Amino acid sequence: MNKRKTVIIGGNGQLGTDLLRAFEGSELLALTHQDLDITDANRVDAFIRETAPSAVVNTAAFHHTGKCERSPVKAFEVNAAGPLNLARACERSSSLLVHISTDYVFDGEKRSPYVETDAISPLNVYGLSKAAGELAVINYCPNNYVLRTCGLYGLVPCRAKGDNFITKIRRVAAEKGEVTVVDDEIVTPTWTFSLAQQIKRLCDERPAPFGITHATDEGECSWYEFTREIFKLTSTQAILKRASVGDFPVDLRRPRYSVLENASLKSAGANVMGDWKESLARYLELAES
Repeated sequence: MNKRKTVIIGGNGQLGTDLLRAFEGSELLALTHQDLDITDANRVDAFIRETAPSAVVNTAAFHHTGKCERSPVKAFEVNAAGPLNLARACERSSSLLVHISTDYVFDGEKRSPYVETDAISPLNVYGLSKAAGELAVINYCPNNYVLRTCGLYGLVPCRAKGDNFITKIRRVAAEKGEVTVVDDEIVTPTWTFSLAQQIKRLCDERPAPFGITHATDEGECSWYEFTREIFKLTSTQAILKRASVGDFPVDLRRPRYSVLENASLKSAGANVMGDWKESLARYLELAES
C-alpha cells in the first residue's frame, strides 16, 4: 500500500475543489459525503484501514450557523463525532489528519489577532461543535493539524449557502444598485486556494509542530472594507452604505473580531499565506476569466 496517498474528505466543496487544484500531480483520493459519511465510525475505520493514506484532509462540516442552532444534535454529530471517528482511525493507521476548524471558537472580545494558545469561548452551537471537534482530533490522533481559518471564499459556491460573500454582494449590487454592509465585524477574508496551498505544504513537509494551527490570509478588514475592495477591483457602480451589527435582526451571536495570527506557521518558517487584497485580486481574475 502506498503511504503517500492523500485523502480529501469533502472533495466537491468550496475548499475541497481547490485542494484538488493544489494537489494536482499527487496521488489523491477525493471523497464526497455519498462516498464516506464521517459520522459512521465503522465505515470510517474500514476505509482508513483499507486505504492506509499518508494524510487525510477533513473539510466536511455542518457549517450553516442558523441550522446548527436549530439542529444542535446534527451539528455535534458532523462537527464533533465525525472528526472523532477520523482521529481514531488515523491514529490506528499512523496517518496525518488535517482537520479544518474555525475562528468561531473565539468570542471576539480580544480585539487583537488571536494566536493558537488563546483560550476559546464559542458564542453559538456551530462554534461549540467545532471546538469539540478540535478536542477530539487533538486527543485521539497525535499526528494532526487542526487548522483554524476565517472568512473563506472560493470559485465553487459554498454547498451550505449556495453563494460566497463576493458573489452574493455583487448580485445584490447588480439587482438593487446599493448594498448595506456592517463595518464593525472584523475578519480576514481567506481565499480557499491560498489555504489549499498551505495544506499541501503541511501534508508534504510537516514543517510546523502538530496541533492547533492558524491559517488565514494576512491582514484584516471589516466586511464593509472587504466590499469596498471588491467594488474597486470589479469597477462595480453601486452605492455602498455602512451599517452596524446592531442594525440587523440577530439570529445568533457571532464574534465581532475574529482575526487569526498564523503564529505557529510563521515560527516554523512555513507560512505561505498572502495578503488578503492580493488573494482577492487573483481570485477575481480567475472568476472573471
